[in-house]
Formats: sequence, C-alpha cells, structure tokens
Amino acid sequence: MVPNMKRPRSKRRGGIGRHAEELLWLAGGLAESCCQVEDRFWEKRLASAIDTTLAHDDEDTLDTALDQAFNRSGSVYDELADAIESRTESPVILGNEHDIVFIAAPVLVWSRFRIPARTLPAATLANLRVHLLAHILAQNARLAMADFLFSPDQLPQGYCDTANFAARLGRAALEGEDLHIDTGGMPETTQFLSDTRYILAAVVVPRGHAAFRWQESDGNRAEALAQWRGQGGDCLTPLLPGCALEVVLPESYFAACRSADKLSRAYSVRASVAFLATSLDVPVINLRAVIAPFWDEQIEEYRIGFTLSNNDSVVHGVVWPLLGMENEAVDVPAEIESVLRECGVGVVKTLEHRFPLEFCDDCGVPLYPSPEGEIVHAEMPEAEAEQIPRHLH
Repeated sequence: MVPNMKRPRSKRRGGIGRHAEELLWLAGGLAESCCQVEDRFWEKRLASAIDTTLAHDDEDTLDTALDQAFNRSGSVYDELADAIESRTESPVILGNEHDIVFIAAPVLVWSRFRIPARTLPAATLANLRVHLLAHILAQNARLAMADFLFSPDQLPQGYCDTANFAARLGRAALEGEDLHIDTGGMPETTQFLSDTRYILAAVVVPRGHAAFRWQESDGNRAEALAQWRGQGGDCLTPLLPGCALEVVLPESYFAACRSADKLSRAYSVRASVAFLATSLDVPVINLRAVIAPFWDEQIEEYRIGFTLSNNDSVVHGVVWPLLGMENEAVDVPAEIESVLRECGVGVVKTLEHRFPLEFCDDCGVPLYPSPEGEIVHAEMPEAEAEQIPRHLH
C-alpha cells in the first residue's frame, strides 16, 4: 500500500504548531462553506498554505494537521487530505502558465519467480508514450516519464518527497524530456508472489484545459482502459518475463495508487489460486480456503489460509487489508468468497472468531487461519517451496 495516501490517522497528544493550526482552520472553513464563492475563498487560502508547507519540506506539520483533523467532527479531515493530495500531485512552478498533474500507471503482477523492478529501455518508454498520449491523455497534453518501473518500496515517501518528485517530472515535461532515475541507493524490493509495479509520469496542459482523454467530449474511462489494457500491457510484457500482469487505468497519482491497492486484493487471491493449482498439480476444485478477521484495536484485515480439501495443513496464505473507511460492518468475507468461487475453489469456510494480528516470530510473515480455527504458519511442501519467493501476500 502506498504510504502517503489519505487514510485513518493515529491519535496524538499535546499541542500543535501554528502552521498546523492554520491548516486546520482553513480546512474547517472549507468544510463548513455554504456556497461556491466561499468555497473558492477557502480553497485558495488552503492551497497557498499547503504549497508553503510543501516548499519548506515540513512533513511533520502536514501529518500533525491530518492527525488532529481526523479527531474532529464533520468533513474537516476529508477536505484537508484532499487538498494536500491535490497540491502534492499538481506542483506549482513559478512563471509557468500550465497545469501539471503527477500520474501513475500501476501494473498488477504475479509470478512464482522474482518480479523485477527495473529501468525502462528507451524503446519501451517511446512505445508507452505513444499509447498514453493516444488513449489516456487529452489532445494538447505533453508528457514526461520516469525511466524506471517502481516497486511500492521505491515510491516517494511522504507528501513532501512526492511533491518534489512531481515537480522534477513537471519541469521535465515542460522541457520536453523524460526523467532519468539514478538507481544508486534505491531501496531493496521485498519479493511477493503478487505485487504492484508503477510507471510514473507528469502531464502538462495549458492552464484550464483537459488533461485526460475522458475529459473530452468523445472520450470515456472505459474505452481508455480497454485500449490501455491491450496496448500498454503488450509494451510491458517483455520486461516482466515469467510474469502474468494486468494494467490499471493511469490516473492522478493518489487516485491510481488507491485503485491499485483495491484491485490488488482480488488479484492476489486469483494469483494464489492459479499458483497453487499449478505448483501442487491439483484441480482448483480440490482447494479449500479459510477466511478469518484479524484485529488489533479494531479490525485491520482478513486473512485467507489455503489447504487441500483432504488435508488441514495450510500451504499458502493471502492478506486482504481493509482500506479507507472499511470496517466490520462491510461484508468483506462475502466479497472474498465471491472471488474464490469465481476461481473455482471447491470449499470456502468463513470463521467468525476475532484473531489477533500476529506474525511469525522467526521470519515475520503473517500467520493464517486453519480449518480447525487456529492461526498457523503457511508451509508449502518442501519441493515447491524452493521455487517461490519467501514472502507471500
């Protein structure tokens, strides 16, 4: 999950600084606004305050204001979080008369081998550019792309880092260049059976003009996604050998990352079913899945333990995290079961017991529910275990 998207905040104690108080006051005014004229007043002031905070790389002020806003009534938190995200992914470059949008094109990937995060060759960048301009972006758009396929561990961390990266890409777009990524010192990528990779880019259009194809009178999102799935996916397949992949609609950075987080849950389940059927050489109908909720102070996620239908040993597991405002009132088990049934899994069992959010003391991986109602380490048979990544979704 991308770490700097709006999400439920942890509570903090103590006073807050003057700049955080200003952000809260402005967001509160916007939340209580009664007309568009008032909206524009608050939005302009709030945008200016956020731009100043981002320019000073003051991540603590943004985090403190969000923490405090989450504890207030009404829509203060949503207004503040939306404004921070908007200013982060639309950098202001002095003297520029264009709108800039930082975008992401996520790719869902699974493989029993290592999923690469790698530099994008010039030919691949050129092909991706053609298809983004043809199917995703508006007619007058200019585009700069980062020449790297990022893993979640390698994305910008925090709003200020993201805003700085967006500004670098924005300047590159204004100059008609792509952005070279120096991979020296880049964080290592944790390896999973299924994961997400990201193409990052910036779009520049004349101020007030459409940035995306679906903003034009003859465009729509469904057609844009259909074209991107065919053309964009074909460009990326040679870079991901031994991998199955599914592209996600390229959008503004935070919206695209949220879509990828949401879609990756079902994708991980489907990938796991396909992996188990192939690795264990069994029909899918001979698999059993056990679904259970896992709690800390509140429900955090559901975990799915997989077994063979004639054996209670858990051979694999998948985590289905709750996102946004999802909680125990949402019938997530029914959604998970629907995905499993679509895959052809023969037996699906849902446990009602609240399990603690526990992990293996030795290797740190999640523990998964067994048919007997216990939480255990997932263990593939030894021969198959040698062929797959250590960490599994």
